[in-house]
Amino acid sequence: METGDRMNEPEPQATAVVSKLRSNDIPAAPASEGSDPLRFFSHLLAYAVEAEASDIHMHAKNHPIIRVDSVLRPAREYPVMTVADMEQLARKIMTPRHWDIFQKQCQVDVSIGIKNIGRVRVNVFYQRGTIAMSLRVINTKIPTPEDLNLPPLVKEFVRFERGLVILTGATGSGKSTTIASLINEINFKYAKHIITIEDPIEYLFNERTCIISQRELGVDAVSFALAMTAALREDPDVILLGEMRDSQTIETALTAAETGHLVFSTLHAPAAAETITRIISSFAPEAQPTIRSKLAQNLRAVVAQRLLPRANTEGRVVACEIMTVGPRVQELVLDPLRVKDIADLVKKSTTVEGMVSFDQHLFELCRRGEITEEIALQHASSATDLKLKLDGF
Repeated sequence: METGDRMNEPEPQATAVVSKLRSNDIPAAPASEGSDPLRFFSHLLAYAVEAEASDIHMHAKNHPIIRVDSVLRPAREYPVMTVADMEQLARKIMTPRHWDIFQKQCQVDVSIGIKNIGRVRVNVFYQRGTIAMSLRVINTKIPTPEDLNLPPLVKEFVRFERGLVILTGATGSGKSTTIASLINEINFKYAKHIITIEDPIEYLFNERTCIISQRELGVDAVSFALAMTAALREDPDVILLGEMRDSQTIETALTAAETGHLVFSTLHAPAAAETITRIISSFAPEAQPTIRSKLAQNLRAVVAQRLLPRANTEGRVVACEIMTVGPRVQELVLDPLRVKDIADLVKKSTTVEGMVSFDQHLFELCRRGEITEEIALQHASSATDLKLKLDGF
């Protein structure tokens, strides 16, 4: 039985989406006689964009599968992909350089834009000896912080002149979208030079009042660390570092913040306070005192976010934990024995103090009717405390 047959039937929304595309009939799979792989790819992307899907998964011997509001659905309107289909499609969307990397490493990341449809970040990989793809759908329109319903405190970070701002969360939690939204706020409000270093480039920025230089690893730069080092000689005001992947990249980002630049980056950590521990532990013990000092002096804010199902409607809503770095947090960062107290500080602080705990934001979202009480309690740091608060105690 194919994977698609094990999943729930597509919701009526999927059929409605396909009907919108009927003017351009669904093309046959790429290996079919006379078929065009790029036309098939474009049609599938248009389908995903119309369905507001976040991801597309493609394996041999399966229909394409899309993820909408965290739920996987088979796109049975499209044919089951064969091994030959997957190879033909992979060759068509890759440059010779990407194909060479793919053959050597058995995986590669590619960023593709289809005019008037959208963009995708594609990871092509082998599974069970056949080519497979996972595609992240990227909206060509960069949303505003208001569109994303971010807490007003997050938008204030664009006013910083220097320092490091980190977005954390699981894969698919919207970190890149939030950062793009903030970068575009700067693009509309200030006259600055913005440099982005990404792997691959996701959102494309149209210059407004800023100059924007977008660099992609493998095309415009060899590594994040080298690109960051070079960026310090390129007169930037703002640097977007796609991801802090290792100690060298983290240290360079801190150096950039220390020398008067505003740096935005992402990191995988479950909560704002745990980001501090994650960064420090990536360094050797003898280097950790120096990193603690650099973090205390240059980290300005951490936003941890999750995407939760919206109540009584389709779509998802962002739940945030926000930690800004003031004297009290700096003091705790510098003390190895007290860094664990940062989580309690975030939990007890208020928006006025520049802090929002996950449970506080969940409470607000629940009270506004944007998420259900069940979802709020499911994702709470302390479900018991949140339940008491929701019940008025």
